[in-house]
Amino acid sequence: MQACSLSATNLACRRGDRVLFRGLNLEMQGGGALHITGTNGIGKTSLMRILAGLLNPFEGSTAHTGTLAMVDEKAALDPQLALGNALKFWASMDGHEDIAASCGAMGIADLLDVPIRFLSTGQRKRAAFARMLNQNAQIWLLDEPLNGLDDDGVAKIEGLIAAHCGSGGICIAASHQSINLPDAKTLALGDYTA
Repeated sequence: MQACSLSATNLACRRGDRVLFRGLNLEMQGGGALHITGTNGIGKTSLMRILAGLLNPFEGSTAHTGTLAMVDEKAALDPQLALGNALKFWASMDGHEDIAASCGAMGIADLLDVPIRFLSTGQRKRAAFARMLNQNAQIWLLDEPLNGLDDDGVAKIEGLIAAHCGSGGICIAASHQSINLPDAKTLALGDYTA
C-alpha cells in the first residue's frame, strides 16, 4: 500500500448557532488507528464528515495523502436494486468490477439477488463495507461501524480493520461502542467542546 497520512489543524465545527467543538488537532500516519469517542450529539459524525471533505469546518483545516473511503449510516446503495447490481454499479465507478471477494469477506455472497430494501440493518452495514473494500482506499473513516451488526459481523469488521492497518492503511472510527482497533489512540471529543 502506498504511504498515506491524514491531519487536522485547529478544527472547529458549528452546527446552526452552536459550536460543537474547537481547537482539535490530529495527525495520523499509515498503520495508525484512532477511536473517536463521545456522547450522542457531541459532533462525532460532523467531525467524520469534515475529515472526509463532505463538510467544511467552521475553523481550521484538514489535509491527507492517499485515498479516502467512508462508511456511515447511509450505505448509498439504491434500495430498488438487487445487492449484486448495486455493488457492481459502484465497483464499476471505482474500476473494480469483481465484487465476489468483498462480498465473500463480508459474508453476503448469498444475498446478491436480494433487493437492498429487503436487507436487514446488519446486512446493509455489511454491504456498505463490501462497497468500501472495492474502493481500495488507504484511509478508512468509519462512523458508528458496529451499529446493527451481530457478533460475527463485529468480528469481520475488526479483522478487516486489523488487516488494513497492518498493511499500512489508516482507520479512524467514531463510535460510542467499544471497538477493537489495533494499537489505537483515543480522541475523546468531549475534551474539545466549546
